[in-house]
Amino acid sequence: MAVYNYDVVVLGSGPAGEGAAMNAAKAGRKVAMVDSRRQVGGNCTHLGTIPSKALRHSVRQIMQFNTNPMFRAIGEPRWFSFPDVLKSAEKVISKQVASRTGYYARNRVDVFFGTGSFADEQTVEVVCPNGVVEKLNAKHIIIATGSRPYRPADIDFHHPRVYDSDTILSLSHTPRKLIVYGAGVIGCEYASIFSGLGVLVELVDNRGQLLSFLDSEISQALSYHFSNNNITVRHNEEYERVEGLDNGVILHLKSGKKIKADALLWCNGRTGNTDKLGLENIGIKVNSRGQIEVDEAYRSTVPNIYGAGDVIGWPSLASAAHDQGRSAAGSIVDNGSWRFVNDVPTGIYTIPEISSIGKNEQELTQAKVPYEVGKAFFKGMARAQIAGEPQGMLKILFHRETLEILGVHCFGYQASEIVHIGQAIMNQPDELNNLKYFVNTTFNYPTMAEAYRVAAYDGLNRLF
Repeated sequence: MAVYNYDVVVLGSGPAGEGAAMNAAKAGRKVAMVDSRRQVGGNCTHLGTIPSKALRHSVRQIMQFNTNPMFRAIGEPRWFSFPDVLKSAEKVISKQVASRTGYYARNRVDVFFGTGSFADEQTVEVVCPNGVVEKLNAKHIIIATGSRPYRPADIDFHHPRVYDSDTILSLSHTPRKLIVYGAGVIGCEYASIFSGLGVLVELVDNRGQLLSFLDSEISQALSYHFSNNNITVRHNEEYERVEGLDNGVILHLKSGKKIKADALLWCNGRTGNTDKLGLENIGIKVNSRGQIEVDEAYRSTVPNIYGAGDVIGWPSLASAAHDQGRSAAGSIVDNGSWRFVNDVPTGIYTIPEISSIGKNEQELTQAKVPYEVGKAFFKGMARAQIAGEPQGMLKILFHRETLEILGVHCFGYQASEIVHIGQAIMNQPDELNNLKYFVNTTFNYPTMAEAYRVAAYDGLNRLF
């Protein structure tokens, strides 16, 4: 057994682990990265964010080709299989792995591929694929092992027609009809992707409203577009059992309903990857979802061990995970880079996409805040008309007396990009966070960004 000494050992090379390792290395610390795969990038690169968003982009291109009259001069609409579309995602994954491998080499971070677990509070043992065990001693250890889909014990995920959001990437055919159980972010994104490929989708939601944490008007808009695109949403339903057949699957619901389809995609919850870490050896306990508890400095109940990313729970977003990892390392090296990550925009890559930051109307009404609304509908925006993307809107919520921006909600083309302009202004101190910024600033024309100017004028016109 070889023994190595480090200042910081990071477990998991996803966004959180990468952010932590890079920040510690740039602060002059000797850093090691441990990952159970033979490639860096974590679930984000190999199973989650990157493949699903690459799939979505390809499906959008197919939809544009098949619906734009201009392309009829080239040929008739084309049908693409799921495996065909998946090839584009595989190319992006390989490029991401190459880029991220370079980060570790340039910053002299040692990478160990194997399963890491705690021997004690300052020792990680790594079992490599060839069976060799490496022993890493460290002053500080950061857990960033991510999460995986939650799998109920009563569902047979070995059945060839039953998938979760990891195994769906191995789907070798295109089903005619698909059941998506769970209408959270992942479920809604995959419902969009398969619908765009012409698949009939049954989306089963155990709540009364799609993505209920969103502004209700945005949620309703998503529901409308789903119903208009071969997606049947069944609200307030829970599964009783899943019956696997040779040629499909039947979902039995507690309401007595039965749904039959070619395949089922389970998208209901995630579990932290902590079961193989040997946390019992150091006294760290996890909750029912396999997540560890940390404080605002990202320190666990063991003072020299930190956590970041999906393994600590909210918000379970790649963007936030990277910042959490960087902040965890910042707490260790004390170089002024720590911050508690709570200013997180929501980015949902359905078709059309959704993004938001700040309060929604329901929250402001409940808090009795005197707010007003400014809207810009994309059907009237020149850039959206040029792109052939008329669906959607930008919605700004602001205080009717101080004009402070309280929330930004966007649905439609480039929503996840547009929201950051509002985020930047909302983060300005005191009176600089003001709706008038958008009417006193010149935006490029035509752009989607100028929707802020249109929405600001709309909001100001509502005041009296």
